[in-house]
Amino acid sequence: MTDQMERLLDATLIHVPFDGWSEDSLRAAAADTGIDIATARALFPRGGVDLALAFHRRGDAELAARLAREDLSHLRFRDRVTTAVRYRIEAAQDRELVRRGTALFALPPYAADGARAIWGTADLIWTALGDTSEDYNWYTKRVTLSGIYSATILYWLGDESPDSMATWAFLDRRIDGVMQFERVKGAVEKNPVMRTLLAGPRAILACIRAPQRDLKPNMPGYTMPDPPPGAKPGPQQG
Repeated sequence: MTDQMERLLDATLIHVPFDGWSEDSLRAAAADTGIDIATARALFPRGGVDLALAFHRRGDAELAARLAREDLSHLRFRDRVTTAVRYRIEAAQDRELVRRGTALFALPPYAADGARAIWGTADLIWTALGDTSEDYNWYTKRVTLSGIYSATILYWLGDESPDSMATWAFLDRRIDGVMQFERVKGAVEKNPVMRTLLAGPRAILACIRAPQRDLKPNMPGYTMPDPPPGAKPGPQQG
């Protein structure tokens, strides 16, 4: 985000508990920062929903930075996933900001935005943990984790236990449920009868491939990624 976007988002946070992720919050933030309201609307065209999405992306960025710092190699893989989800929830910090966002994205016009945001978080976690799946498992992993993350967030919003211990226990139970399913799936794969019965569906699923991460530089619409700090920006195409 640009500096002005960061300033507006920071200024918005104190208004969201009272006015929600709304046009009123954007107006108040613009007044607090001295940024012209026309500029504020240009930066966040849909007002509150764009501010809420920016807040969610900030949490994802904090998660990515923390996962890059922390060494989780000593943990079992299921515990790495659990830890990553916990880190993401801890990055949210303020329950009221998340509660207001949950209410906003429950509205039909913004439900798709909320779903994309949660999918992005799940994709970030799997990618950061080194997921290399290229078939339909790429999708099933993210769908499953999106469901776990969503359910845990809703539980966390009502959790009054010390240090959110009830939330982390709830998260462990959700992960355990997924691992039990994976064990059943593994047993089915080893059963020759079931393997034969599922040969047709597996052949169909084998046609599903993970999406390409990057467009080729010579394709229309390609934009060079942001350079690392201190590097000279490259040209843009398309």
